[in-house]
Amino acid sequence: MQTLSVKLPERHYPIHIGPGLLARSDLLTPHIAGRQVMIVTNEAVAPHYLERLKAGLTDYTVAEVILPDGEATKTLASVERIWDALLAHGFNRRCTLIALGGGVIGDMTGFAAACYQRGVAFIQVPTTLLSQVDSSVGGKTGVNHPRGKNMIGAFWQPKVVINDTSVLATLPDRELSAGLAEVIKYGLIRDEAFLGWLESNMAGLRALDDEALTYAIRRSCEIKAEVVVLDETEQGIRAHLNLGHTFGHAIEAAMGYGNWLHGEAVGAGMVMAATLSHHFGDLDEQALHRVRDVIGQAGLPLHAPREMNSARFLELMRLDKKMLDERLRLVLLSALGQACINDDVDPATVIELIDNFPRA
Repeated sequence: MQTLSVKLPERHYPIHIGPGLLARSDLLTPHIAGRQVMIVTNEAVAPHYLERLKAGLTDYTVAEVILPDGEATKTLASVERIWDALLAHGFNRRCTLIALGGGVIGDMTGFAAACYQRGVAFIQVPTTLLSQVDSSVGGKTGVNHPRGKNMIGAFWQPKVVINDTSVLATLPDRELSAGLAEVIKYGLIRDEAFLGWLESNMAGLRALDDEALTYAIRRSCEIKAEVVVLDETEQGIRAHLNLGHTFGHAIEAAMGYGNWLHGEAVGAGMVMAATLSHHFGDLDEQALHRVRDVIGQAGLPLHAPREMNSARFLELMRLDKKMLDERLRLVLLSALGQACINDDVDPATVIELIDNFPRA
């Protein structure tokens, strides 16, 4: 097992990484407030891991909420089911919520915890690569709205993150590729050497090589923790973590949440952002090819949906949380390993990019 620490000014919490950690109740119990535990999971994860997690919690009053699987369930209605269960079981403000699942479960559980009795403890036990390297770290929680992704939420940090690499063995190939999008993002925005390592080790990652996965998860979490510590509530540099996300969120909203996985949409979005960076002269042709190649090696799309034209993209991009005073505000690349924010992108330039971007 390897352990990192997210050292925020007013609170610290550990991230544990390694195989077989679901059976390590000693990693959970120091972070449980009180004696009441609510596990929130979904129908895909529960049959594999719910009982394994509960086995280490025999000294607690444990209840569970099992939600449907999928991005389409990331709604206030699902969060209300969590609150209903907490109230039905008489859980008090010393209870602890445990998110057992991917990013959707983690985001909803964290939001439920942030709001229940004005804030209770929660723990992240992510079961997808994407959630292990991204959504479980940093305290962003929330739900989608039909007009925009993650538009309703709160910043609420977990007490601990437990990344059991063994659970990735049951992850479908498509979900694994989606997680690799966020791993690639860290190399693109902050660490060109890590990007080079990914280019050399992508086959091992897709084959679930444990050593490669552990290193990729650790380095991704290190980079995210560094950024979150610098800017917990996204007033500045934390926006760099959204490379490709403005384009990607537009794809998710237009196509219906879950039809394109989040990582798939972000993969295409990062290619679009890199193409725009090339247009502005910040990335040369070789660098742009490297971006496209590593995203393609991960099994991610290099195209946009044929159903989306530039007008639809712009309509949805204008709803993005990074919009500032009605101006498009995009995370781009000033070089490989260096992100930047362009807060006044000419819509005509974006239209030209979208109109000429490959469709499939």
